[in-house]
Amino acid sequence: MSDHNDTFNAFIALGDFLRDFCGPTPTDSLMAEKLSQAIQLAGHKNGWFTEENVLFALRSWADLLTKETLSAWLSNYDLKTKSAGKTIAIIMAGNIPLVGFHDFLGVLLTGQKALIKSSSNDNVLLLFIIDYLISFDKSFEAKIIVSKGQLKGFDAVIATGSNNTARYFEHYFGKVPNIIRKNRNSVAVLSGTESKGQLYALGQDIFRYYGLGCRSVSKFFVPTGYDFDVFFNAIYDYGSIVNQVKYANNYDYNKAVYLMSEFKLLDNGFLILKQDTSYSSPIASLFYEYYSDADSLKLQLERDHEQLQCIVSDGFTKNEVAFGQTQLPTLTDYADGIDTVDFLLKI
Repeated sequence: MSDHNDTFNAFIALGDFLRDFCGPTPTDSLMAEKLSQAIQLAGHKNGWFTEENVLFALRSWADLLTKETLSAWLSNYDLKTKSAGKTIAIIMAGNIPLVGFHDFLGVLLTGQKALIKSSSNDNVLLLFIIDYLISFDKSFEAKIIVSKGQLKGFDAVIATGSNNTARYFEHYFGKVPNIIRKNRNSVAVLSGTESKGQLYALGQDIFRYYGLGCRSVSKFFVPTGYDFDVFFNAIYDYGSIVNQVKYANNYDYNKAVYLMSEFKLLDNGFLILKQDTSYSSPIASLFYEYYSDADSLKLQLERDHEQLQCIVSDGFTKNEVAFGQTQLPTLTDYADGIDTVDFLLKI
């Protein structure tokens, strides 16, 4: 059996384990107990990593780590062309649970070694997964290195951060093949004819992970004269989010700042709507802009495509994401639209 097949089978086994763990009656095992402890520890270290959100992330990956899904994804590439054994440094963000896992998966499935620099905000769950893979196949000990200091001895880099850290990454890693990701946001475009179900699903795009992900909708465009009461009524059932202390603190703080600045706001007790031209809204707030001409808006979004990860709409644009689906990307939904597997195979 080839090394690729060994790695492939290990991730299938991981998917089976995660599906069982997230199922209604998980098998009682030492590994399941370790994952339960990891989930609790992750929440203690990062208050945004609630059990609900961590389990959502684990279920999402469990759905993707199947033989059929992985095979379909990798069938798009000629893995025989890979220059295996290169060391790829992966600098991970920590905004949502396991946000760097797709890069980790791609590096190992293309036969490369992963040199990981995880964020202090998300370094518990991935360490558990590494331990799981090693327990399944000892050869992973040689394929995965977790760095605690300065990164050294790498052949290429995949780095995810902010616009500010990207400048540092470009200076430090510019001499090797690299993918350097910056800030991105997601937006929704409403026509005013959406059903209550579509708007409720949009709430999932807004509130999942408390809006901290690049696939979280941080702004929406609405037609001139839009009735915001329709939107507020549709998302009413998300109101319990304000019971989360960190979210509530952000809601109170941002509302106070806006009111002191005498901005005109729309507010339903757990989400602040503010008219603003920026794409990036603070936690517990959602920016909006009116539009009167769909074609002009399309041109604007095309012009700003490097700032955008997802556009949520129904029949507005070719590459749109359906309502409620931004936090359920497929394996081919690459961050920033850059095909990391293709990149890894050409190093």
